Amino acid sequence: MLLAVDCGNTNIVFALYDGEIQRSNWRISTDPKRSADEYLVWLTQLMALKSIEVGDVTDMIIASVVPEIQPKLVNLAARGFGIVPQVVGDPNIDLGIDIHIDRPDQAGADRLVNAVAARDFHDLPAIILDFGTATTFDLIGKNGAYEGGIIAPGVNLSVEALFLAAARLPRLAVQPWAADMPVLGKDTVSAMHSGIFWGYVSMVEGLIARLRRDHGVDLPAIATGGLAPLFAEHVPAISIVDPDLTLKGLVQIHAQNKSKLK
Repeated sequence: MLLAVDCGNTNIVFALYDGEIQRSNWRISTDPKRSADEYLVWLTQLMALKSIEVGDVTDMIIASVVPEIQPKLVNLAARGFGIVPQVVGDPNIDLGIDIHIDRPDQAGADRLVNAVAARDFHDLPAIILDFGTATTFDLIGKNGAYEGGIIAPGVNLSVEALFLAAARLPRLAVQPWAADMPVLGKDTVSAMHSGIFWGYVSMVEGLIARLRRDHGVDLPAIATGGLAPLFAEHVPAISIVDPDLTLKGLVQIHAQNKSKLK
């Protein structure tokens, strides 16, 4: 089976695939201080709870946006599974898409993987919104090319920054909000909830509208990431929620590179 690893700034997701079928997935907070062995022990213990043996893992692919952790994941593959993993961003890994930006080397691995998944599983052209540590908007062209994107602070990052920078404002948890929540707050907490929720909804709606206007087409918007379901129900412009978009892209990249790397 294939172990697909999506290492983000906040969480690392390990997902086990049999072909294109996901069998299990596990999530752990991203911590550069953890060693490869710590990640390995954690992972293999959870695998054992599902009666999955180390020998069942025959291939591994990694997409990481955290440079300090990527070598540890490569080490985990070698020490734990005896595997040389595919790593998105390595010169020998072909994504199969054109990258139409000034500095292709600066494009995040996760965003390019999402583009591959959009190419293979969704109608194009399209906008991909990834609600992670940062919220990103990426335009994928008609032929699957990565055309560029937008990076905005993520919801949790915005909430934390507000708490840290303003002495008298409390720390709030990001939570499901009612669609009829008043825009005008009547106390500090309700005013903050409004600013976070309606402010973020308005940003998402506004940027989708600008991208559609600038490109002269009613681009579908595909949302992924942990908070995608929370906001998608309040943003009619989001037409699809695909929570496993990045993992599906990793599976596709592995398949299209597997034969030539053997």
